[in-house]
Order: sequence, then C-alpha cells, then structure tokens
Amino acid sequence: MKKYLSALFLFFIFFVIYFSGSFSKIPFGDCVGFVLDAEKGKLATIATATTHFLYINTVILLKNITGFNGIEASRLLIVSSGAATVSVIYLTVKSITKTEWASATAALVFGFSFSFWRNAEIVEVYTYNTFWVSLFFFAVIKSFTEHKKQYIVWAGIFLGISLWVHIQNILLIPAFLVFLFYFKSEKKYFYPSLLAFGLLFASLFILNVSQGLPFKSPYSSDQGTWVDDSFKKTFIQYIKDFIQSLAYLIYNFNVFTFFGVMGAVFLYKSNRKMFFVFLAASLCVYGFSTFYAVSDNYVFFLPFNVIFALSVGYGLAHPKYAVLKKISWACLLIPLGYFIAYQSVLQTEKGKVFHSFKKYKGGLDYYMLPWMNGNEGILEFTIDKKTAPEPVNWMTVSAVEYIQLLKSKGYTDEEIKKL
Repeated sequence: MKKYLSALFLFFIFFVIYFSGSFSKIPFGDCVGFVLDAEKGKLATIATATTHFLYINTVILLKNITGFNGIEASRLLIVSSGAATVSVIYLTVKSITKTEWASATAALVFGFSFSFWRNAEIVEVYTYNTFWVSLFFFAVIKSFTEHKKQYIVWAGIFLGISLWVHIQNILLIPAFLVFLFYFKSEKKYFYPSLLAFGLLFASLFILNVSQGLPFKSPYSSDQGTWVDDSFKKTFIQYIKDFIQSLAYLIYNFNVFTFFGVMGAVFLYKSNRKMFFVFLAASLCVYGFSTFYAVSDNYVFFLPFNVIFALSVGYGLAHPKYAVLKKISWACLLIPLGYFIAYQSVLQTEKGKVFHSFKKYKGGLDYYMLPWMNGNEGILEFTIDKKTAPEPVNWMTVSAVEYIQLLKSKGYTDEEIKKL
C-alpha cells in the first residue's frame, strides 16, 4: 500500500508543478490546431497519422463532462496524464528494483526531463501518448518480475490503445513481438495478448477503409513528406542528426545519463530477456526519432526517454551506487540546471542572435526552459498581424479559424489575445 501512496504523492506534486507552469497563452506549433478541434467539439471519426483519434476525442469528452472550454479541457488532460506518467515510471522502477529511493529518483528525473516537462505544459498529443506507452512498459516489466501473468495481456491492450493516440507506436511492435516470444509457453495469456493487440491495430484500418480512405491512411499523411525526406539526407546530415540526438539525451537526463547507460549494462548481465525487449524498442524509436525529417523531432524521443528513465532507476539501484542514496535529492536541482544553461547560452553571441531571431515565439526561453508560464501566444501574434523571420502560415491558418470561432461566441480581440 505504501508504494501506491508514494505514487499518489508524486502525482499530486507533478500535477501542481505542471499546472502552475502551464502555458499562459496558446503556444506556437500544432497547439492551436488541437485547441480548435476541441473547441469545435466534433468527434474525430477517422484515425490517420495526424488526427490522433483517441487524444482529441478524450479532450472533447472532458470538455463535455466538465463544461470547460477547449483550452482548459486540453490543459486538464495534458497535466493529468503528465503527472500520472511520472507515477507510472515510479511504480515500474519499483517493480524491477524493489528500491524506494532509486524509483523515486528515476521518476523525478523523468518528470523534470526537458522534453517531457515541456510537453506537459503545452497543448500537444505527446504527453497523453507517453502515458499509454509508459503503461505498456509497466505491463512488460510486471510480466517479467511478478507471477501475475495477466500483465502479458495488458501489455497487448496498452500498446494497441496507444496506436489510437499516435501511430508512431508501431515502432514498438518489434519489442512487443520479442516480449511475446519469451512468453510463448504461457498460451493462456500469449494468445489473448496477441489477439487484443491485433484487434485494436486492425480496427484502425477497418475504421478508415469503411469511410473510403486508403488502406495506408492510419500511418500516412497528405500534410507532408517527412518520411520520404528522411531518406534523402546526406551522410554528413545523418551524422549531425545523431550528434543532435545525443545532445537531446544529455539535456534531458544531465548527469543521470551515466546511470541510464549503466542500467542497460546491468540489465544485460542480469536479465537478457528483458534487455532484448527494451533493446528492440530503443533501436526502433531512437533510430526513427534521430533521422525523422521534422524540425521538432525531439518530441518523438519521448517513448525512448521512458525506457531510459527506467534504465536510470535500474542503474541507481545497483549495490555499487548505494552510497548515492544520501545525495539523491540532487535531482531536485535539475530545474536550476536549465536556468543556468539558459543564462550561459544567452551570454554568447550566437545565443543572442538566436534569441533575437526566435523572439516572436519567446526566443531562447521557448527552446531552453521547460516551463511555459508567461509565454508568447499565437492568437495575439495573429490578431496583431505580427511577422516572423520564418514561415508560420501553417500555424496562423488554424489561429485565424479559431479566432473567428471565438468571435462568433462573443469574444473581443482583446479577450482573445489573452488566450
């Protein structure tokens, strides 16, 4: 019972952190499109790579239940799923390490990791998606560490559900198949797990095809050629992408990156089966995210970051690092680290130039500080007809439509600017 109280405490703490630092105004990026869909209240009926069927429909359901507007319903879902994910990380590490301090530290490190913290404070699909992915890994580890084999079935269910949130999770299918291979003798659970996943996965295609969409529609989009572009880079660009991915990793996990690496080494030595499941997941997700040809590819690393956080906990729990228990509180200084890094870069000439170039959406604050309170808003930017030194029309198109919708409900320009 104590471990659940600790998980509940972590949920409450991070709910307060994420809520208090959450966006003041609708941020730049895809955020306004999601809020617009939520405000319209029209349930998604197709599941393509960009509709994020389960996410938007969950927001609309919350909006209808609570009476909140699209913005606040989105905030509630994102902050809640963010805090819940931190708790799941804690419970998962506790299941494999049986060590309280290492589990709590890993959860805190993940909760404060830049990419996850940032996405827990804006209107995006990735926090909600990470919650379902974390449940999948929770069920996987529980299947290995406990005799309750029903977790084998839950692994298939959670992974299947996650595909309805974000199709990127097909990258976890190889890991799921490796996982099932190790439990093939547990036929009572092996087949139901495979069946549950298969039905949930197949339903994506059935839903779309029944409405006249092409068979490939669940994993394709007519809004861009990102996948094709990913194969057209030069060798030098691939090297730069890989170096950038390491920079993301270190900025997310700082000094705890070492323990994440060591955790993988220790797992390989102690539990090869579990290691190969997570290796399959890591290679697919990390490889795709590293070379995917989009400017904000950092968000696609989040499923891998869940794995790495679990590895951090496993590494910390090793007897050789027991002495670190007394200074595990140091993870609470991670937010200070972001501020120091931000101030350091801001003092450089390149930092100043970048800050000025990106000033329209917050400059370095937007890129180096995870908290979003007091941020620049896309609606105000659009109403005031401001300009940016780079294309933003793909954001302002949705912003214009949302502004028109709000005006039809009686909002004035000044009221809209505050949203």
